[in-house]
Amino acid sequence: MTTKTKTFDCVEMKQCIQEELRAEYESRKKDFSSYADFLQSKADESPWVRQLRKRFAERK
Repeated sequence: MTTKTKTFDCVEMKQCIQEELRAEYESRKKDFSSYADFLQSKADESPWVRQLRKRFAERK
C-alpha cells in the first residue's frame, strides 16, 4: 500500500478566494456601505445560498 500525495490545499484555496473577494470589493467599495454588505451581496448571487436561506427562514 502506498501513500498518496495530497494535491489539494484547502488553506491556499481559501486564501486565494479571499484575496479575489477583497480585490473585487476594493474596486466596487463605493457601491457598498461595508465589506459585510459586499459579502452579503456576493452570497445572494448564489442560488445555493438563496435556497439555504429560504429553508432557514421556513424553520422559524
